[in-house]
Amino acid sequence: MRYLFILLFCLFLFGCKKKQEFVNPIVSSITQSVYASGIIKSKGQYQAFAIVSGIIDSIYVTEGSKVKKGDPILFISSQAQELNRKNAELSASFSDFSANEGKLNEAKLYVELTRNKMKNDSILFIRQMNLWNQQIGTKIELEQRELNFQNSKMSYSSAIVKFNDLNRQLLLASSQSKNNYLISSRQEKDFTLRSEIDGVVYDLLKLKGELVGPQTPLAIIGDLDRFVLEMQVDEYDIFKLRLGQQLLVTLDSYKGQVFNAKLTKILPIMNEKSKTFTVEAEFITVPLMLYPNISFEANIIINTKKEALLIPREYLIHDSIVVLSSGDSLVIKTGLKDYKKVEVLSGIDKNTKLSKPD
Repeated sequence: MRYLFILLFCLFLFGCKKKQEFVNPIVSSITQSVYASGIIKSKGQYQAFAIVSGIIDSIYVTEGSKVKKGDPILFISSQAQELNRKNAELSASFSDFSANEGKLNEAKLYVELTRNKMKNDSILFIRQMNLWNQQIGTKIELEQRELNFQNSKMSYSSAIVKFNDLNRQLLLASSQSKNNYLISSRQEKDFTLRSEIDGVVYDLLKLKGELVGPQTPLAIIGDLDRFVLEMQVDEYDIFKLRLGQQLLVTLDSYKGQVFNAKLTKILPIMNEKSKTFTVEAEFITVPLMLYPNISFEANIIINTKKEALLIPREYLIHDSIVVLSSGDSLVIKTGLKDYKKVEVLSGIDKNTKLSKPD
């Protein structure tokens, strides 16, 4: 009876013992890739901002409206700006050079009068000097004629200076007022928000009657037919990426389908908070319909090998050690890896039987 109990106990232990798993390396293809996720954006998609403050007076489009570059999106009303434009227009009209030619003609006449007086006083002075040389007249009369000539000469010079100053002032005032009017008119154009691209209005972020400013996003506009895949890649993987690499893309909106894309942009700065880099790709095989902000997952293919010696990843310890069927440990050299398999470069061959580590 005692022997029967021992036999049953041994059988129980043997049955409970974990079954040992073995595997042989196989030759097959392997693809190494970097995982990334992100959202789809329209090509050239941007948030539209106004550079002025005011109240939305009119909206010319709706969500989904197609627009051309320069088409109006909405108009922002500002009474202060309208009054500034009118004042600038009045100032430009008042200061216009042609409207002030009368002042300039008056100054020109005064120059001519002082010039004639100077010539007349010069003649009288010379005549008096000739008489004095003939000992006719008095010295006081000669000095008085000379003084009159000097005064009229100074008056003529002063009249010329004043004429030139007035001419410059009128030209400056006219130019400044015209420039102010142009600036005011252009600022008034800033109150109309216009599309910067040919595309579609995806979203209007404000309603008619709302108060907005330069920091207020007003609309989201982008390309209608072209889209980009914007994704985040971990800093650990960024140095593996190169422009033109192929992506295998899956979208929740198209379950069970895989789309091809290629890497087109790598932004050369890391987000300090998430420790990731932003990269972009474009579809090679494009889904039938797409919308901005659709989420996706992608595998960026780094390397592919058609005939490689492969073992399951769970049979590898510390990225370089395997356990033989005999129980001995062996260091191997590995190559490409995916989430299931590892390439073996040296250390074992396809006839080596490996034991799954505990």
